[in-house]
Amino acid sequence: WSQVVSEAEKIVGYPTSFMSLRCLLSDELSNIAMQVRKLVGTKHPLLDTARGFVYDSRNNLQMRGLVVLLISKAAGPSTAELSFQHDMVSGIYSSQRSLAEITELIHTAFLVHRGIVNIGELKSCDGPLKDMQFGNKMAVLSGDFLLANACTSLAQLQNTKVVELISSAIGDLVQGIYYENSKSSEENCLTDDIGISRWKEQVFLSHSALLAKSCQAAMELAKHSAEIQDMAFQYGKHMSMSHKLHSDLQPFVKESSGDTMAFSLNSAPAILHQEFRGREAWLKQIRETPPHRCACVFQQLQEAIKAGKGVTSAIDLCRYHGNRALAALERFPPSEARDALANIVYAVTRFP
Repeated sequence: WSQVVSEAEKIVGYPTSFMSLRCLLSDELSNIAMQVRKLVGTKHPLLDTARGFVYDSRNNLQMRGLVVLLISKAAGPSTAELSFQHDMVSGIYSSQRSLAEITELIHTAFLVHRGIVNIGELKSCDGPLKDMQFGNKMAVLSGDFLLANACTSLAQLQNTKVVELISSAIGDLVQGIYYENSKSSEENCLTDDIGISRWKEQVFLSHSALLAKSCQAAMELAKHSAEIQDMAFQYGKHMSMSHKLHSDLQPFVKESSGDTMAFSLNSAPAILHQEFRGREAWLKQIRETPPHRCACVFQQLQEAIKAGKGVTSAIDLCRYHGNRALAALERFPPSEARDALANIVYAVTRFP
């Protein structure tokens, strides 16, 4: 994955890991960073998010902006925009580069907002209550600041359809996160009673909509046809679905001699396992494990999912979405950028 991203960044002209640097080095955000330092020593998740701005071990923090730039270069200029080719750098319009930055800012804003903790579920080891409350305030304010910057830059593009697309993607994100958290406060609710089709709908909202609509918006900025816009949307949608499935599968396929990787009971392999076993049988298995021994519980459940059909079905689904993304790329002319987009798909559909 690291090699694929590194080679792709060379194609678009600069490392996208510095894409948000202009915003992150602003005076306003510097002030926020000074305030966030007060959280050092606590377990507030905003600290982990802040560290991710400097170093992201999974190399996917800036993936969305990179894909927007690559698909912009892969499509090239349309016949309607030939007179504006002087505005292109490395085969990408300046407006498309701005859109890539906007996409990253929106994604980062929502990452920060996700770092808000439920005060009612805190333990004494998490840190003083006043510090955690302060962390929540900083997560809300800094996330809002990033989102406001993104919206200002979006308006400066002066393209009504692009504004409409990205605004609807923000709405999708909010709706997706609402679905994710709507049952978290309900007592004894360990897993959502959803099938894989419902899971895909929710994942599209919370993980795929932003990238899919940003890819489409990049084509709109270059005045490409509706067909090309739809192919860009399909690539963004299916590639990000594959990416999410790949992420969900890591605790089940990663060969590690260390501790068991944490996984969500609402991840794709668990949802598929539940579909094969039946809702009642799956809940019975969860309830029969001792609630006070969390690590042991998760290891038992993980082994149960591995032994069933959930993991192999999730791998098949990941490859299905990867193939749909590759099929969408066939409408673009052969180029280094198209190859890089294909390599990103290969990286998230390959398993040990």
